[in-house]
Amino acid sequence: MLRWYQSKLAKRPILTASITSAVLFGSGDVLAQQAVDRRGLEKHDFHRTGRMALYGGAVFGPVATAWFRILQRHVVLKGTATTTVARVAADQMFFAPIQLTCFLSSMAIMEGVDPLEKWKSAFAPAYKANLMVWPFVQGANFAFVPLDLRVLVVNIVSLGWNCFLSLMNSGEE
Repeated sequence: MLRWYQSKLAKRPILTASITSAVLFGSGDVLAQQAVDRRGLEKHDFHRTGRMALYGGAVFGPVATAWFRILQRHVVLKGTATTTVARVAADQMFFAPIQLTCFLSSMAIMEGVDPLEKWKSAFAPAYKANLMVWPFVQGANFAFVPLDLRVLVVNIVSLGWNCFLSLMNSGEE
C-alpha cells in the first residue's frame, strides 16, 4: 500500500496530497462529531464535514506540500540537528499561524460568520494547543521522514488534530 501511495506521490504530488488531506480532514471531523460529541448519524452535520474536507484538499494539501519543499530546499544549516530545529522553528513561527488563520477565516466565510470574530475567539487557544503538539511531531517528521511522505505523516497525526480543530471551530471544545 505504501509503495502504491509513493508511486502516486511521485507522479502527482499535489493531487495525491490534496486527496489524502481532504479524506483525513473530513475523517477528523467525523471523529469529532461521532466519537467525541456522539451525535449519531441522524444528527451528523455533513456540511461541516464537507467544509473540513474542502479545506484539507483545496488548501492544506497543496500548501503543506509546497511548504515542506521550501523548507527542504532553503532551510539547510551545517548540522542535521540544527537544520531540524530551524525547520521546526520556521514551521511553528510562520506556517502554523498562517495556516490557523487561513483555516479559521475560510471556515468562518463558509459558515457565513464574521472571520475576524472567529479569529479573535479561536486563534490564541488553537495556536497554544498547536505549540503543545506540533513542534514534537514536526521534529520527528523533519528528522526521520523522507520529504515525499511528510504530508502523509502530518495527515495521519492530523486525524486527532483535525478532530480538535473541528471542535474548536464549531465552538464545542
